Amino acid sequence: MAVSALFAGLLTKVGVYALYRVFTLIFTQDVDYTHTILLWAAALTMLTGVLGAAAQFEFRRILSFHIVSQIGYMLLGLALFTPLAIIGGVFYIMHHILVKTNLFLISGITYRLLGSYDLKDLGGIYKERPLLALLFLIPALSLAGIPPLSGFFAKFVVIRAGLEAEAYVVTGIALLVGLLTLYSMIKIWAEVFWKKTPEHVTDLRRLRGEVKEKHNWAYFVPVIGLAACTVFIGINGQPIYELAEMAAHQLLNPQLYIEAVLGAQQ
Repeated sequence: MAVSALFAGLLTKVGVYALYRVFTLIFTQDVDYTHTILLWAAALTMLTGVLGAAAQFEFRRILSFHIVSQIGYMLLGLALFTPLAIIGGVFYIMHHILVKTNLFLISGITYRLLGSYDLKDLGGIYKERPLLALLFLIPALSLAGIPPLSGFFAKFVVIRAGLEAEAYVVTGIALLVGLLTLYSMIKIWAEVFWKKTPEHVTDLRRLRGEVKEKHNWAYFVPVIGLAACTVFIGINGQPIYELAEMAAHQLLNPQLYIEAVLGAQQ
């Protein structure tokens, strides 16, 4: 189910948060050693996730593999361990929660309309439901880092931090993964939304709106809201950036966290 995959994605963000806390609070004695391991783990995570997504032809599996891939960008921000990189990692976490949640919700709507998650059994949605096609494009392009959406600025900050830290190989991998992410999103668009409905799909009443379901509009309300947030952050990302900057300042100054939890030393 899309909901279970969605919760799995949210749990991974909790894991990333734990890594940010542990590697800025506890494992700080030999940063060169620990964060070099994290750097290459981030590169491997990005690559394996996006290649797995490229090999899939099932809506939810593609999105699930991209969770793995996008976690790599968040780890990259932590591994670089500069103020800008931490800001970028935190910004990326907030952006990704919105975008990936929206994509899973859209996959659930397509299942509701056509009864399948397999790309070979989907199609024709752009013709029958152009609004849903547009609502898919917004988070899909944002996930790939296309401006002026939120994903572009999240990736831009992380990539810039990588260049400033002279981590050119891993930064190049991050750019390549962005292109492969775009490929996966184009594949979904072509198969689910652009191509004709497959001939073996005979029951199209839901897709054409001939079946009037109670509260059908409720499926689209969260999708529209999340898409609007993605566009808003892309156009006016300064508030989110400032929030990420505050979080990065606390992460890089663990004494603030220690005093907040244990109280200031008397």
